[in-house]
Amino acid sequence: MADEIKLEQQHGKSRVRVGRIWRKKQGGQHFFVEWIVNISLLSNCLPSYTHADNSDIVATDTMKNTVYAKAKECSEVVSVEEFAVELGKHFTSFYHQVTTAIIKIVEKPWERVYIDGQPHEHGFKLGSEKHTTEVVVKKSGALHVTSGIEGLALLKTTKSGFEGYIRDRYTVLPETRERILATEISSSWRYSFESLSNVPLKPLYFSERFLDVKKLLVDTFFGPPNEGVYSPSVQSTLYHMARAVLNRFPDVASIQLRMPNLHFLPVNLPSKDSPTIVKFEDDVFLPIDEPHGTIEASVSRSWSRM
Repeated sequence: MADEIKLEQQHGKSRVRVGRIWRKKQGGQHFFVEWIVNISLLSNCLPSYTHADNSDIVATDTMKNTVYAKAKECSEVVSVEEFAVELGKHFTSFYHQVTTAIIKIVEKPWERVYIDGQPHEHGFKLGSEKHTTEVVVKKSGALHVTSGIEGLALLKTTKSGFEGYIRDRYTVLPETRERILATEISSSWRYSFESLSNVPLKPLYFSERFLDVKKLLVDTFFGPPNEGVYSPSVQSTLYHMARAVLNRFPDVASIQLRMPNLHFLPVNLPSKDSPTIVKFEDDVFLPIDEPHGTIEASVSRSWSRM
């Protein structure tokens, strides 16, 4: 008797790059986005694997063309999350065999140029941190929306320390209450909306929330502009940043933060006349990003399913 075989499969199209311009008909500012789109479809196309029957396959080239067609159909500016939802709705409703669409998009950080303090109508420059989203749409209308940020680099020159950790024979790191704290944050947060009917109808809702969350993460990391806030560890700062988001935004069900500790080591040089260290008074540093400490955690509301 042959062993039973279980087959789980999905297929899709990766790294579909699309740029979209929205021009105002009577002058005014242009809007521009560049997206990198990844599509995965869960569908009932098992015969293509087991019997060489491709009649139920949505071709990946079709998926690519759909991205461009749907971008064209967006007559008004849309957020990356809204576009992902529209793609997911299309694939799960248009094709009877598709049960779930997983859409992941990275938005490159094109920012409007300012000339002499004035926003340019059609000029953009490439920034740093990226806006990401992952949207899961099921044929039933069930929905998961996750937004995120990648490459948010932050540094403060004081108000950071690290003390009281385990010390053993392998520990050489000195304790300190005065150090640079630098990191490049990757974060993702899941919204509480669980069906297509719950998605807010306000235009650019997700774009505004992305900027709100980003600002709150930055503000919590640094503290007030004149006195800052002390960080006893990256772990403590990460937790306070996550809690701040959950406390401020009831539509966020959970948030994950990854914060590598990018080190700046004080430079101390021995001299010919003195084999002891010549102290630079902690104002000249050697930046080190390999190896680096990695701290990450997820924080969610008690009712949230991570």
